[in-house]
Amino acid sequence: MTHELSTIIDFIRYGASRFSAAGLTFGHSHDNPIDEATHLVLAVLHLPPDLPPAYGTGRLIAEEREAVLALIERRIVERVPVAYLVGETWFAGLKFKSDRRALVPRSPIAELIESRFTPWLNDRYVERALDLCTGSGCIGIAMAEYNPEWKVDIVDISEDALSLANENIVFQHVEDRVRAIRSDLFSGVANERYDLIVSNPPYVTNDEYAAMPAEYSHEPVLGLTSGDDGLDITLRILHEAADHLTDDGLLIVEVGDSEHALVSLLPHLPFVWLEFKVGQMGIFALERRDLIEHAGAIAAVRATRP
Repeated sequence: MTHELSTIIDFIRYGASRFSAAGLTFGHSHDNPIDEATHLVLAVLHLPPDLPPAYGTGRLIAEEREAVLALIERRIVERVPVAYLVGETWFAGLKFKSDRRALVPRSPIAELIESRFTPWLNDRYVERALDLCTGSGCIGIAMAEYNPEWKVDIVDISEDALSLANENIVFQHVEDRVRAIRSDLFSGVANERYDLIVSNPPYVTNDEYAAMPAEYSHEPVLGLTSGDDGLDITLRILHEAADHLTDDGLLIVEVGDSEHALVSLLPHLPFVWLEFKVGQMGIFALERRDLIEHAGAIAAVRATRP
C-alpha cells in the first residue's frame, strides 16, 4: 500500500477515506474528514495549512509515509484528536501547541479576534484585556497578537493548562504583553480591572458529557463540564465580572448550547447574542452597566448554585 500512495494529495485522500469509513467524530477544529486528514498530513510534513495547491503533488519519502500512516491508524483506533497526535493546531490564523493539558482550541471567538471585535470595540478604548478560563492560552494570546497595544492577562485554575499556556506565550513571542496567572475565575486578579473580558468557560452539561464521543474523553473534563445545565461557571462569571470591568467595560462569554437555559434563568438580562459567518454560536456580549443594573437577579440565581 505504501508504494501505491505517493503524493501529499494521495495521503490526504487516503486519510479522509479511512476516517469516513471508521465513523470518526469531528469537532476539534475541523468538522469533516478532509480537513482532519489535511491537518494530520501537513503537520507531519511540517507544512503550513495554507500550502499552495501546486505542492499537493509533492512526493513523500519513505520515512514520511510511515509517520503519516502510523498517525492515521492511531486516529482511528485510539480516537485521539489530530491536534493531540501532532502536538499543534491553528486558531485565529496562528499556530499553537496542543496536548492533553488543555482543550483543543476551537472557539468561534477566533472570528471575533480576527475582525478585532468589530463593531463591538469600534468606539471603545481598550488598554487591558482578560482571557478567563484560558486553557491553552489561545484566545488571550491571539488577542495580543492582533492588538499589539493591549496588555492581556490569561487565567485558569488548572496548573497543567497554565503550563501549556506559558509555552504558547513563549512560542508566539508575546512575553512582554501577556501574563499567565493561576486563578479560580477572578480570585487571582482580585484588584484588577479590564476594558474587555472574554471567556470560553466550561459549559457542557453532565448528561451531554456522558453521551460525548470518545474523542472528547482525551480532553480534561475540568475544561468541559459545568453542572446539570452547563451554567454553574457562567453564572459565577456574571455575578463577579462587574467588579473587574472598567466603567465602559465589555464582557463576552461563550455558552454554546446552554444559551437557551441561560435566557430562561435570566430572561430580563439584555444579552446580545453575537452573529458569526454561520449564524449565532451561543456567544453573548454584556456591558458592565447591564451587569450592575441586573445584579440582584444574577445574585439570586447564582445563590442556587455550588
